[in-house]
Amino acid sequence: MANHILLLILLALTCSFAFASAEPSPLQDFCVADFNSTVRVNGLVCKDPKLAQANDFFFSGARLPGNTTNAVGSKVTPANVAQVPGLNTFGISMVRIDFAPWGINPPHTHPRATEMLTVLQGTLYVGFVTSNPENRLISKTLQAGDMFVFPVGLIHFQYNVGNGTAAVAIAALSSQNPGTIIVANAVFGSNPPIPSDVLTKAFQLDKKVVENLQTIF
Repeated sequence: MANHILLLILLALTCSFAFASAEPSPLQDFCVADFNSTVRVNGLVCKDPKLAQANDFFFSGARLPGNTTNAVGSKVTPANVAQVPGLNTFGISMVRIDFAPWGINPPHTHPRATEMLTVLQGTLYVGFVTSNPENRLISKTLQAGDMFVFPVGLIHFQYNVGNGTAAVAIAALSSQNPGTIIVANAVFGSNPPIPSDVLTKAFQLDKKVVENLQTIF
């Protein structure tokens, strides 16, 4: 009997940890985000479902090419809960990514989502890096129609290698609010800045190089 009770406790704990690591399942048809609420929860408060409208579940921004005239030559157009309030609690979102010739979506992570990318146009070299201690690069060159998965939390990137042509991709993410941490921006562009002495020691770089990177980002 004692063994059975212990087994039940272990199963309950396992289930608790499993549910804690994922976004909770909705308990109603939908939970349209109420951006005007001052209540703070792990997510966004639902507005009265009687006030829901078609536009709460609609997004037209992905039909338009993104402006890639920037330093990295890419533009990410998100469709998450901030743009589509009806996504609240559903654990899914999407992005459109436009690439200029030789443009890159720089190394970044999504702390709350796995990403599945599909190439619509062009050729992309993509990859992610496994965690310590291996830090192994897993990469692939993708053509139009190919798909690739980036596991949650791991640093990944996409680079347009299509011989001077533009590229377009879309991606689905397993969170309505996946978050994005661009590695260079976070490390060298934090506010307030990480002390240059810390970065000099961490990256084994000359302090002037670190300070120059901080001015860029």
